Amino acid sequence: MIALFGGTFDPIHLGHINMAKQCVEHLTLDHLQFMPCAIPAHKAIPGISNEDRIAMLQAAIEPYPYFSLDLRELKRQGPSYSLLSLQELRKEHPNDPILFLIGLDSFNTLDKWFEWQKITQLCHLVVFKRPNQDINLSSQLIEYKEKALTTSPKTLRLEHAGRLYFLPGQMMDIASSNIRQKLKKGQSCVELLPTAVSHYIGDRQLYLSGE
Repeated sequence: MIALFGGTFDPIHLGHINMAKQCVEHLTLDHLQFMPCAIPAHKAIPGISNEDRIAMLQAAIEPYPYFSLDLRELKRQGPSYSLLSLQELRKEHPNDPILFLIGLDSFNTLDKWFEWQKITQLCHLVVFKRPNQDINLSSQLIEYKEKALTTSPKTLRLEHAGRLYFLPGQMMDIASSNIRQKLKKGQSCVELLPTAVSHYIGDRQLYLSGE
């Protein structure tokens, strides 16, 4: 199976690492790729450089041999729509199941994504729910959820795409936006970040200015 974890990772934090590790362990994956967005279509453009985000991602995943980076969205001109990346991956891996790991906040707004229905035909969506988050779906997403939902990891392996799976497990209630706010105020976030990422941010004095 091909497993992707897309996002701004601005900055990558222990919640991201926890989410990715649990996906690998729960679904018995050999590998998972972090795929940072270049120009997020639905979020504010990251306030730091792509080079800084890549460096922090590399530092965060270095201890985990089953993680790697897919930088195709940083090399693409224009908005980094998930659909384009999934279309490329499907051409590269026509016979493999593709998993796309997202958080519940992203799933709640999936119907706002660029041609979201095509995304669901190219991959399985694996949705991770953080503490105190509620499922709040439009009628279109409710209909999709009813048709696509599976509770069987085996189904994800037998079918190439089209399924929705909610990832269970221990969760960490951490958000990059809260980390940026704390860092801007000069507050410590060492308990929320991989040690190497915390050192990188401190050494380069990142996130001290406005968003």
